[in-house]
Amino acid sequence: MAEVSLNVEAPIEAVWAVLADGWSYAGWVVGASHIRDVDTGWPKSGTRIHHSVGPWPLVIQDTTEVVRCEPGSSLELDARLWPVGAARIAITVEARSETQTHVRMAERVVRGPTAYLPKFVQDLMLIPRNKETLQRLEALARGRG
Repeated sequence: MAEVSLNVEAPIEAVWAVLADGWSYAGWVVGASHIRDVDTGWPKSGTRIHHSVGPWPLVIQDTTEVVRCEPGSSLELDARLWPVGAARIAITVEARSETQTHVRMAERVVRGPTAYLPKFVQDLMLIPRNKETLQRLEALARGRG
């Protein structure tokens, strides 16, 4: 499982507000290029973000579904990108102070051809991407904080 974390200079409420806003997904998730729709009730379990991934015109349209959500604490997602595969992503947030939040993101490929890649190869692809994802999340949270 590829894990990254970041101490975000924003209150936990601001960080969670970004995570709970499905329309902001393309603003912080590296690779997501367009949000087509967000199910009512996001981020309740079973709700989905309908997104496009990749540069135009080579976009893939797929979905990310909430597997589990503990509001203000954790979010587990099933992110699809067929035909490449699908990944399980766990994001946890924990207040360090009134103005700082520790965010941890763990991702593992669970289905599709990329699931057969050795773990170190998956880590080479996922860790840099997810570090940038958390930096983008921080920028949006700071703007809300």
